[in-house]
Amino acid sequence: MRYKRTDAKAYAREHLRGVWAAAPTPFREGDLRLDEAGLRTNLRHWIGSLEIGGLFMGGKQGEFASMSVPERKRLFEITVDETAALGHRNGTIMSCSDQNVDTVIELAKHAQAIGADYIVVHAPMLHFGHDIDDTVYEYYRYVAGQVDIGVAMWSHPDAGYLMQPELCARIARDIPNVVAIKYSVPREMYTRLTRMTEGTLIVSTASEAEWLDNIVELDWQVYLCSIPPLLYQTASDRRINDYTRLAMAGRIDEARRVRDSLEPVRNALKISRPPGTPQAYQKYWQQLLGQVGGPVRRPLLGLTDDDRARVRAAFAASGLSTQSPRSDAKDLAGSAVR
Repeated sequence: MRYKRTDAKAYAREHLRGVWAAAPTPFREGDLRLDEAGLRTNLRHWIGSLEIGGLFMGGKQGEFASMSVPERKRLFEITVDETAALGHRNGTIMSCSDQNVDTVIELAKHAQAIGADYIVVHAPMLHFGHDIDDTVYEYYRYVAGQVDIGVAMWSHPDAGYLMQPELCARIARDIPNVVAIKYSVPREMYTRLTRMTEGTLIVSTASEAEWLDNIVELDWQVYLCSIPPLLYQTASDRRINDYTRLAMAGRIDEARRVRDSLEPVRNALKISRPPGTPQAYQKYWQQLLGQVGGPVRRPLLGLTDDDRARVRAAFAASGLSTQSPRSDAKDLAGSAVR
């Protein structure tokens, strides 16, 4: 590791920055095994061509619930390997989320051992989840205490409850290697947490549509994160990166123009989404962009021929192409936004 447990917050404050993306996991057609070659191809594109600042691997977008522990470890290993091969231009955060706490810790120790930068751990699903604060506090205290690596919390309605800002702040204050939170909650809640934990916790949320406003109004440093940076951008058209750089350079009006220029892409994805198939349609959009998509695993549903036709039509109308021109932020120097 590049830092000690006691230095995790300071390290994250310096390095957990810019545009991060939640990555899908490619599976092979036919046998549905992990597509290692396809994963490496995607990683090289995301890091080298899209200049993504960091990658969130093995989360919900990555279908972790359908993967075995050895597969999840292999996903981590390939990501770290490709990151190193490309000169550590991007960061890595590995999702160790699982309902079995022993699995969480096994994955966390593996991520630390192979040189990942951080891990993310979803709040546990608690049935009959009332009066959960002490349970969730103890959960994160126990997990974070087994490793030195920086831990990001993750609160989402999927758990059956939302972690309140006061609980998040208490955990961040008391546990030295809890460094960040992916906080999938209403804006009022994440605004309150941001103001409560300045200097002790990096707060972010998955909404790309809110990212620019959160840079400007809340002084956020990282988009942590969802899949838009991988679906809205190409090697020659990196407008999420571009408006992020503009905003962080104080060029807010220019940043808003670039951000708003992506509205046709956002709308195309929204109107073409078949019910109940988020991962499948996003993987198909990847394929249209020239990335490796592939099938989903059960219990997720794949696309019908009609679904694919609608997605193709929306993609054609989005204005995206692998030959798209760069935006007006091309004069800003720098590689990955970190």
